[in-house]
Amino acid sequence: MDGSTDLDTLTKLPLARRGFMVSSLISGLTLATAHGAEAQMIHTDTVGLNAGETQIPTDAGQLPAYYAKPVGSGPFPIVLVIEEIFGVHEYIKDVCRRLAKEGYFAVAPELYARIADLSKYTDVQTIIREVIAKTPDDRLLKDLDAAVAWAANHGGDTKRLGVTGFCRGGRNTWLYAAHNPQLKAAVAWYGPVLSPTSPIQPRTPTDVAAELKCPLLGLYGGQDASIKVEDVYAAAAKAKAAGKIVEIVVYPDAPHGFHADYRPSYRKADAEDGWRRMLAWFRTHGVG
Repeated sequence: MDGSTDLDTLTKLPLARRGFMVSSLISGLTLATAHGAEAQMIHTDTVGLNAGETQIPTDAGQLPAYYAKPVGSGPFPIVLVIEEIFGVHEYIKDVCRRLAKEGYFAVAPELYARIADLSKYTDVQTIIREVIAKTPDDRLLKDLDAAVAWAANHGGDTKRLGVTGFCRGGRNTWLYAAHNPQLKAAVAWYGPVLSPTSPIQPRTPTDVAAELKCPLLGLYGGQDASIKVEDVYAAAAKAKAAGKIVEIVVYPDAPHGFHADYRPSYRKADAEDGWRRMLAWFRTHGVG
């Protein structure tokens, strides 16, 4: 039985029978990728923040998520943080806290909670085959919408809404930027613009590039073996031809995952420059 059939069966079940594979987030770092940069990891405290795990109501049950926002009543500009394929682990949680220190209400939903417990996986290809390929894009976009609604009900300002994501989350940032007209700005970190399609994942970022609802900044590595720079520029050109605002920054010596400070792929200078560009992009385009 293929992934689409599994999901078709799952989504037809009553809510009480669907359930979730996980109801809480990963503690610590993912097991599914080689570490090696832990000494360089950024550890952001929660001083002045309200941060922690939560449950986001969706039309198909409660979705676990991590959030961080400044102490106070707000309303604060909202930034959705879209995970890599490895789950909402400590790195993604810290990204949320870093954004909160900048005045944002950051929220990272665990988008794969219905499919699997990512804390149990140690092999990247198995995650891609058994989890990522079985997650319908339509469901993912609905869950991101639910995260926005939850943030709005807890001190977030949907008039100042942004999104950012890493790796697969960068790909999903492109898709969400073409989906939600409330967005003011998007920042995709090394998100694939071309990838295999399927009945439950029918379109790529390149396919939707002309439909972007907000300005998009793409941050890419020139030494990324998994993403061709020319493909990224082609997607950007398609968007620009449709009158969209897109800027692509390529770091010539950076590999894939150059912002992931828990991995050997981390490149401090490029990660810091990308972070500055992301914050400037948000503020320039109304998220802040």
